[in-house]
Amino acid sequence: MTMRDIDPTTLEDGGPREACGVFGITNHADAAALSYFGLYALQHRGQESAGIAVCDNGEIRMHKNLGLVSDVFGTDILKKLSGNTAIGQVRYSTTGKTSLINAQPFVVSHRGHTYALAHNGNIVNAHVLRRELESSGSIFQTTNDTEIFLHLFVKNLDKGFDTALVNTVETLKGAFSFLLLTSDCGLVGIKDPNGFRPLCLGRKNGSYVLASETCALDLVEAQFVRELDPGEIVIISKNGSIRSIQVPTPKRRSFCIFEFIYFARPDSMIHDLSVYEMRKAMGRQLAQESHVDADLVMPFPDSGNYAALGYSEQSGVPFEMAMIRNHYVGRTFIQPTQSMRDFGVRVKLNPVRSLLRGKEIVIVEDSIIRGTTTKTRIKALREMGVKRIHMRVSCPPHRFPCHYGIDFSSKGELIASGKSVAELTSYLGLDSMHYLSIEGLLASTGVKNAEDLFCKSCFDGCYPVSFDKDLSKDCLEKI
Repeated sequence: MTMRDIDPTTLEDGGPREACGVFGITNHADAAALSYFGLYALQHRGQESAGIAVCDNGEIRMHKNLGLVSDVFGTDILKKLSGNTAIGQVRYSTTGKTSLINAQPFVVSHRGHTYALAHNGNIVNAHVLRRELESSGSIFQTTNDTEIFLHLFVKNLDKGFDTALVNTVETLKGAFSFLLLTSDCGLVGIKDPNGFRPLCLGRKNGSYVLASETCALDLVEAQFVRELDPGEIVIISKNGSIRSIQVPTPKRRSFCIFEFIYFARPDSMIHDLSVYEMRKAMGRQLAQESHVDADLVMPFPDSGNYAALGYSEQSGVPFEMAMIRNHYVGRTFIQPTQSMRDFGVRVKLNPVRSLLRGKEIVIVEDSIIRGTTTKTRIKALREMGVKRIHMRVSCPPHRFPCHYGIDFSSKGELIASGKSVAELTSYLGLDSMHYLSIEGLLASTGVKNAEDLFCKSCFDGCYPVSFDKDLSKDCLEKI
């Protein structure tokens, strides 16, 4: 099954995709059901596959399949997943093919013990480690980089459980937030030393919860405790005790700033910062940098909604929802003919003609990656009689590929990498265009020393963790 078979509409829009979301809970009689709801809250982080593994009296059982959480799990399946500790994952592949064998969690047995693993991120030295492991006799079952963790972990177990975890984390490079479930019903949460991806700890009565975002804690009525620190390993035993191990970390943090721009749900809190409020702040900063007199400001829902609100508040230009989204588009609607290539775009959004005809408008987007859908939508607005169209983007232009878990891994996929803003303005059919500056983006976070806290390599090409490509001298001096 290909990604286009799974959702023919999402790939038409040219938007970025993130690797996955993870959820885990300990010491709860309804662990599988709560994991289901936790994954439901994290569905935006991956729509290819979903899976849950549970531990019950020393046995780990698992169910996973391709599709959305609600498609993969029904009441009958959840009833079979009895146990009081569970982990789950929703996945979008950035490493490994879209197939059931790559769906997570992965479950393996070793010397009488069973382990289940779920991962969010991308291991940049995976190809090197895989070659080394295969040369020493390891046999891989998947094409996914996540499996490498399990091979390294079991090879180090002779040194003890804690040392095996630490040695494995120190060997891996890149972005990773792991949840590891053991057959003694213990749960481990791991965050990479740079802290690329979010992972938070919550508590629900006598249960602990680990999740990619706080919106999952909210749905299961768990209380937020804290974010895991970069390089932190949290170990929760079956009796509810909790302890933490800290591996060495670099001086600079590298949290993916695109989580705030696009990936995270707006009702989540990350590092004590409201995603909703930060997106509005980006819109306000965008208006300060590039105000234009217009009749209205509008988003292409839903991604640009909150930045557009901020832009409207700062500029005084009225906000309108002038494009209406169809929320009931099925995942497998009948494909159009080649002569109707833009059908997948039009079926999701339709303009309010009475608001737009003859008007000068500002469209606020959170990002433009490949530009295919934006061009189609601008053309449609012109044809219906919009007088002037200004595009404002609430992040800097994506000019460099991401190697840490976002699905644009080459410059050729990024429209801004080969075109100037003036060229993009002409190509997309706009009257004007402005991207938020990197300085404005960092300022909108409201965080002191933001330059040293966030990864913004997709904007500036300065990669915090090296891989098999040369980094510029200037970037190396900054790291």
